[in-house]
Amino acid sequence: MTGPYDDILNLPHPVSAVHPPMAAMDRAAQFSPFAALTGYDAAIRETARWTEERMELDESAISALSERLHVIAVRLAEHPSITITYFQPDRSKCGGTYVTAAGVVKKMDEYRRIVTLTDGTGIPMDDIISIEGAIFEMPADP
Repeated sequence: MTGPYDDILNLPHPVSAVHPPMAAMDRAAQFSPFAALTGYDAAIRETARWTEERMELDESAISALSERLHVIAVRLAEHPSITITYFQPDRSKCGGTYVTAAGVVKKMDEYRRIVTLTDGTGIPMDDIISIEGAIFEMPADP
């Protein structure tokens, strides 16, 4: 076989007398992929992230929630333990998620329309879609 590089094919590999040989890991890092578009992957993940649309409650569901909120307000001194499902809007895109929080009601702010649990969770009354708890199963004291 005769070719243009036959004269150098069998020469020994050159080794520098001045520079130490590079570690295999460092040599491999030179050829690793890089992100040409910084933030592109994050933007794609954000776009693909799933959010739910807010459900609109009918009049009967709104009325039932109002009654339950009233029961909680009347019996607040009993520190009722409840489970609330509410809509939490997404901060960066349209929609949000439905979250369920369980705990003891600490206070209800009728002016700001927020139910606060003892763990500090503040839940906007207008975002609540359901409220469950033993307080609704037992009759109120006369």
